[in-house]
Amino acid sequence: MHTVCHIITKLELGGAQQNTLFTVSHLDRARFRPALITGEPGILDAEARNIPGLMVFQVPSLKREIDPVQDSRALWSLAAVLRRLRPTIVHTHSSKAGILGRAAAYLTGVPIVIHTIHGYGVTPAQHPVLRWLLLALERACSRATTRFFAVSEANRRQGIEWRLFSPDRCAVLRSGVDLAALRRTPVDKTAKRRDLGLDPLRPVVGMVAPLKPQKAPIDFVTLAALVRRWNPNVQFVLVGDGELRAAVEAESARLGVGSALRLLGWRRDVPEIMKCLDVFVLTSRWEGLPRAYLEALACGVPVVGTRVDGAEEVVFDGRNGFLVAPGDVEAMAEKVQLLLAHPEIVQPDAFVLPAEFDIHDMIKRQEREYQRLIDAGIGRREPTIDHASTSGSLLR
Repeated sequence: MHTVCHIITKLELGGAQQNTLFTVSHLDRARFRPALITGEPGILDAEARNIPGLMVFQVPSLKREIDPVQDSRALWSLAAVLRRLRPTIVHTHSSKAGILGRAAAYLTGVPIVIHTIHGYGVTPAQHPVLRWLLLALERACSRATTRFFAVSEANRRQGIEWRLFSPDRCAVLRSGVDLAALRRTPVDKTAKRRDLGLDPLRPVVGMVAPLKPQKAPIDFVTLAALVRRWNPNVQFVLVGDGELRAAVEAESARLGVGSALRLLGWRRDVPEIMKCLDVFVLTSRWEGLPRAYLEALACGVPVVGTRVDGAEEVVFDGRNGFLVAPGDVEAMAEKVQLLLAHPEIVQPDAFVLPAEFDIHDMIKRQEREYQRLIDAGIGRREPTIDHASTSGSLLR
C-alpha cells in the first residue's frame, strides 16, 4: 500500500479545500493510505480530523502571506513530517503549499510529486518584481514535480506559455462537484428564503466566496447598488467570510444597500441557498475554474461572472449566463438585470455538465494517474510508518 500525502495551505470553505478533503476521504483504501498536511487554522480542520483512516498534520507556520522567517520554518516542519511519513506520493494544492510542499518533498526524496493548479498565485495586480520572483520559484519547483494537474484548459495553456512545464507533463483534471447530489438536493424555496431573512416573492441574487481580495466582494456590493437603481425589489445574499468583511459592511452602508444585502457568513447549506437564487454572481479578479460556477449550474441557476481563466469552459454567454471583464461592475449589473427581466434567455440544456466535472470522476482519474506513475517504477519504495506515532497527530 502506498501513502499519498496531500498538502494545502488552509482548510477554508473553498473549492480546492473541499475537493482535497473529498479526495482523501474517498481514495481507495485498498491501494492508497491517505495523509493530509494543512497550515494555518481553517474552518474545515475539525472535518479533516474526523475522516476515518486519515492521518492529519498541522503546520501553523504555513501561511498564505510571504514571510521569509515563517516560510523557512514551514519548509523544515513540512520536511520533518514527510521524513516520518515517507510517502510514495506528495500531492500539493495552492501556490504557497505548492512551493513549500514540493521543496520539502524534494529535500526528503519523495519519489512522486504532483501539483494541482487551482489558478496561479501570479496575478496582474502584483508588482513586476514580485511576479518575476514568483514565476522563478514556480519554475524551480517544476524541476521537482513529476506531474501537474490543471483544473482548467486555460491554466494548462498559461503554464505552458510561462514555461512551467511541457505539454506532456500536465493533464486537465477538473475540480469537480457531486452533480447528482446537487441536482437532487431538496429545498422548499419559500421556507428557505424566509429562513434566510428574505422575502420569498422578490428576486434574489447571490454570491458564494471567501471575503478576500481575489474574490473582490466590494464589487458585489457595488453591483447590488447598481441593480437596485433599476429594480429596487431585488435582494442580495453574500455567503462567506474573511478579511474584507468589515470593508464589505462599510461599503454596503455607504451605498445604502444594507437592508437589501444579507451577509450570511460561512454556511454548510450552500446547495439549498443556491437553489433559492435567481442569478448567481462571482466577481473574482482571478481564478482557476470556480467550483461555485459548477455548483450554481448544477442547481439550474444562471451565472454572471468575470471572464477569468477557465470560466469560459463552463459559462456560455446567452445560454447559461454571461461573462464580463474583471472589474467591469457596470457590465455585470446590466447582465444581472437582463437575466432577471428575461429569464427565458437561459437554455436548460446548457446547465447539463459533462461527467468530467463530476467529483467522483475526479477521484477515479486521480487514482488512475497515481497508479500509472507507480507502475512506471517511479514509486517502488514501500513506506514504513509507525501508525501509533502519526495517526491524527499535529505538528506545532
